[in-house]
Amino acid sequence: MEVYCTRPACQRPQNHCPDLDDTTIKTTPQKYCTSCGMPLMLDGRYVPVKLLGKGGFGAAFLALDRRFPGMRQCVVKLFQPPSHFTPEQLEVAEKLFEREANVLAYIGEEHDQIPQLFAFFPMFVPSLQPGQQDQFFYLVQEYIDGQNLEEELVQNGKFSEQQALELLQESLKILKFIHDKQIIHRDIKPSNIMRRRDGKLFILDFGAVKQVTTVSGVGAGSSTSIYTPGFAAPEQITGNQVFKSTDLYALAATVINLLTEKEPTQLIDPHSNRWIWQKEVSINSHFVYILNKMLLPAAEDRFQTADQVLAAIDQYLTYATSPPQRKANTAFSTWELLTGAAFSGFEGALMAIALFTLTQSPIITLSLASVILGLLIFAQTKRWIKKLYLLIITVISFVIVLFIPGISPLELVVISVAGGLFAIAATSLFRLIYKLLSQFI
Repeated sequence: MEVYCTRPACQRPQNHCPDLDDTTIKTTPQKYCTSCGMPLMLDGRYVPVKLLGKGGFGAAFLALDRRFPGMRQCVVKLFQPPSHFTPEQLEVAEKLFEREANVLAYIGEEHDQIPQLFAFFPMFVPSLQPGQQDQFFYLVQEYIDGQNLEEELVQNGKFSEQQALELLQESLKILKFIHDKQIIHRDIKPSNIMRRRDGKLFILDFGAVKQVTTVSGVGAGSSTSIYTPGFAAPEQITGNQVFKSTDLYALAATVINLLTEKEPTQLIDPHSNRWIWQKEVSINSHFVYILNKMLLPAAEDRFQTADQVLAAIDQYLTYATSPPQRKANTAFSTWELLTGAAFSGFEGALMAIALFTLTQSPIITLSLASVILGLLIFAQTKRWIKKLYLLIITVISFVIVLFIPGISPLELVVISVAGGLFAIAATSLFRLIYKLLSQFI
């Protein structure tokens, strides 16, 4: 088995331990790095096997948990304070590490799109400098087998509008949970959003999380220098208070990075300090508006919560996915539809009474009445018969039929009105069924 030394200054961190699969650690090469003497077993159970990434304050390793059946995979994150830290600063760093680990344990257990925390611990080891000691902090969390969005962008190229929209919606739901816990992530970017092999998204790297206090009803807290240029909001860069909208700004910058395949710093005009990304993509104007509002320089002008953005997206989706509206001269309001139904039903009943009285043949009556009724409906759809014309035709046809011998005026009124009411009821029922079905199809 290959074991990776976690000391940042190690010159040959890879160690070959062929017998490490045994349950009992017996030999020195199993315990210590052959290059620098750093302990290989972390907390007596975690075996780093691969370097996943490295930063200014530490690194992340893929590791195996020897105390878990099957030696499950996990991620070990190393935090090493700078060597110039004083003892007091080291004590503060340890407290911050422990507090952040507790926050991760809390939110990871309650949300399945945030990696769970397994352990956190400090470790003191002999330094490479004689007579000195180094202090390291370790955090162990759930391993997400997948690809972060930065890697996905390199592999697959620009995201489509639909892909970006789906990413934005799912990420907002996770941020809503985080923000409801009064936590601000402060480092949202493509490399900190992971897509597991089954397609599920996770927000990673809570090393910069900030628990906030409530000030005038808005969660805010002091910022620090931990941020990523291009993705960080102006208030974060200047070290001022950070807000929920600070994360929303970073998420919008992330979406634009994925849509354009360009770094955010390339999409900001240095002269006006404004975003100029729209010319790089062709997407719905409503979507553009949502992203631009998330990116406004002043925190108070942006959407304030993830819920507000989700509500705006719902409006955008309703507009974007609904079928194109008919032209004004062919669109029918509900009132016009029911009025037309009443007219058709009334006229259909009049025609049936008149034709049956004249022909005494049900078949001829049905055939002729169907043709006349069809012509009337077709004329309405073409708007050849409008509002006042409907009333005029109704009155004239009623008077004409009234003068046909053998027809009772009372019978004519009752049957015609009943026909109109039946048509209104049938049209309303059909419209209701159509709306219900359209929600599921």
